[in-house]
Amino acid sequence: MAKKKRRVSEKKEDEYEFVPPEFDEREFILKDLYGTKVLGVVAVLAVIIGLLAACIHYVLLDVTEFGYLLGFLLIILVVVGMRNFLAILKFNTELLEQRTMIGNYILFFFLALGVWIILLNEPFNL
Repeated sequence: MAKKKRRVSEKKEDEYEFVPPEFDEREFILKDLYGTKVLGVVAVLAVIIGLLAACIHYVLLDVTEFGYLLGFLLIILVVVGMRNFLAILKFNTELLEQRTMIGNYILFFFLALGVWIILLNEPFNL
């Protein structure tokens, strides 16, 4: 049998060359340092609010059995108002990415909750 000739010529594909975008190292470092400063303020605030939640719990323990709810409510309210509080401290949260701020909120919640729980237990009873 005879071989059939291909009459369709192969199309040449356009060659694509990847050109990486320009990277501003200075801007990246400054933005990262700014995010670290905000994270430090959030961590210090979480320890303070955790301490306040423990104090509220112990003060209201004799008066009512719902002292833990007010401590938890304090933590939740500060998480909700975190952006406004940082604005009062002259931090521009618009410079940070949304996922960075979500990470700050989560860190604050768990750190404040952890400090509060540690202060409620036996070795650190207030």
